[in-house]
This record gives sequence, C-alpha cells and structure tokens, in this order.
Amino acid sequence: MGPQGGDEVNLILSGRNYGWPNVSNGSNYDDVAIPDHRPGGPFEAPKVWWNPSVSPGSLLIYSGSLFPQWRGDALIGALSGEALIHVKIRGDQASKADEWKMGHRIRAVDQGPSGEVFLLEDGDGARLLRLVPKH
Repeated sequence: MGPQGGDEVNLILSGRNYGWPNVSNGSNYDDVAIPDHRPGGPFEAPKVWWNPSVSPGSLLIYSGSLFPQWRGDALIGALSGEALIHVKIRGDQASKADEWKMGHRIRAVDQGPSGEVFLLEDGDGARLLRLVPKH
C-alpha cells in the first residue's frame, strides 16, 4: 500500500532502490506531490501501480492446481477498490490481468489445500467466500 494513490507491485531485486519516499506514482496524504518514477532514473519503477488507490488488503502468489492459468501470479484483495485483482507475473515482468468487482472490501486472500481461493470480506456482516472453477 502506497501513499494517497500510488499503490504498487514491485518485483524485488537485490541492490535495487524502489524510491520511496523520493519517488512514487501517488501523492502524500497532505496532497503534496511526490515526483513520479522516470525512465532511466536511479530508482526501480513499479511493475504495476494504481492511482487512485485500491488499498491492498493482502497479496497471495497462487500455487494451486484448480486455476492453473494463475499459477505463479498474484491475487490481491482490494479494500477501497472492493475487488479481487489478478496480476500476471512472467519472469521479471508483471501486468494487470483481471479485476473482479466484489461490491465489498476484500480484507484477505488465501489459498486452500485443494487450490481453491478464499476471500474474506471486511466489516459488519463480512463473509468468507470460496472460489472454485465453474464446471
């Protein structure tokens, strides 16, 4: 979770500097601008970012077999974004793949023993949702 806007996914590499608090793709909470990442600059830019914020609640790297197309990818629960977000990861590259609006803040994403995906909503009346493929 970043500043006001600027939530990001970084693929961490040894010795790299990711810039915070000197650069970001967001703004400070007092609305003072933070310089954006620049191509070729001294800081490693995020692979994926959101502005406005989606307020990530959790992140899971999927390793199950029920959704083989997601293996090795990130699944992110979004609080203010009220969504489940799929980020495709291929080697040292990442890209936004899917975003499913859930209509509720998603606090946690976890993987069950059979590869199912569990989502925990946030707030009063929160539900635990179990995701499995349609057959």
